[in-house]
Amino acid sequence: MADEHLTERQRAAKIRHELSQGNARAEAARAKVLIDEFIAAANEKGLAPRPLKATTLDGHVVKTDKVGWYLRTNHSVAIDTDGNYYSLVVPGGLKERLRGVKLTPTLAPLVIGRGGRDGETGDLKEFLDWTLNGTIPQD
Repeated sequence: MADEHLTERQRAAKIRHELSQGNARAEAARAKVLIDEFIAAANEKGLAPRPLKATTLDGHVVKTDKVGWYLRTNHSVAIDTDGNYYSLVVPGGLKERLRGVKLTPTLAPLVIGRGGRDGETGDLKEFLDWTLNGTIPQD
């Protein structure tokens, strides 16, 4: 077995990591249901998706390869028209400022901003509702 060389502590850490990953995937599956419901409601309401922009770590706003809806007023997270969830704070330099960035989706959480210090935290459903009713600016 490949784990034979691991210490007891390393084995325990590996198990915790695997459990954490499983929990994150289960949470993302529940979040995906909420996101799919939002997309259907947005289409029904005529809330058009917009080209998404990201912010580099040094503060520059750059184009992305996705269209969708922002979920936070600071435009740091969004979903695209396929229901993928993105963090819109990205590394980048001059090349990204000129050409834009290609976003990679992350697992959607049920609580946005969990563990953050900026005060804008809450249930994913709340943020989706705020986006749908126009509380979260999209431009």
